[in-house]
Amino acid sequence: MKKTDFKIKRIIATGLALVLGLSVFAGCGSAQASAEKENNTTVVSDESAPAAAASTETVTLKIGASVTPHAELLREVAPILEAKGIKLEIIELEDVVTPNTGVADGSLDANFFQHTPFLNSFNEENGTDLVSIGATHYEPFGLYAGRLSDLSALPEGAVIGVPNNATNEARALLLLQQEGIITLKEGADITATIEDIVDNPKSIDIKEIAPEQLVRSLPDLDYAIINGNYALEGGLSVKDALAVEKADGVAAQTYKNIVVAKAENADNPALKELVAALQSQEIQDFINNTYDGAVVPVQ
Repeated sequence: MKKTDFKIKRIIATGLALVLGLSVFAGCGSAQASAEKENNTTVVSDESAPAAAASTETVTLKIGASVTPHAELLREVAPILEAKGIKLEIIELEDVVTPNTGVADGSLDANFFQHTPFLNSFNEENGTDLVSIGATHYEPFGLYAGRLSDLSALPEGAVIGVPNNATNEARALLLLQQEGIITLKEGADITATIEDIVDNPKSIDIKEIAPEQLVRSLPDLDYAIINGNYALEGGLSVKDALAVEKADGVAAQTYKNIVVAKAENADNPALKELVAALQSQEIQDFINNTYDGAVVPVQ
């Protein structure tokens, strides 16, 4: 081989090596850029993930309620609230103390079973600071037949059961006065007690009984005045009542059922949504179509 040919081949080989080196370098740079791009994309995706999760986070509300109609109404509003990211955990309670103590100690976010006079009485007796965050409906008190079925022929000494807590007993006494069975002293209204009776011409025997026990006590009573919710639970219809509170009376204005929370929770957005749902036209229509006058929606 000539020297000249050898030199030419050497130059060509060197050139090829340089070209290959540059290609490899470029390839590495491209791969690194691609990896960086992928890494950047991953980082952006990770940063956005918490925001997406936060936007779909569900808030849970624990609500204590009497069985009828309160828990039933809560089950009706549950789908409305679920669409807004609020889940209801409904705790059915049959007594009239636990729902308030549960809100006071924080084990419940709110309750739904009572009216304002009862709440005021509970706060005063227990030193609590529970507040109404909205009214929903009114449940007319009714006077129901027990051993006797004719109120117009009320016998001497008839036995009438009434709720034994102060606010509901006053309400029962007002209904007895409305029907002309007793007369209360002037000025006695939602605070009335048996001691405020100034005229009892038939010597009626008024028996104070726990409100949740009145329906099952009917066989031992001539009549009983029963809260609307307990009457419903016991299978009674307000249409069968011998007497019902007048819609324009003091009771209808005073004894609206309310949703109750701690004062410090009164502005909780989720609780406000709960009240708005309970006051909605959809739930008012449900009440009117379901309870046959035993539950009356209010604003």
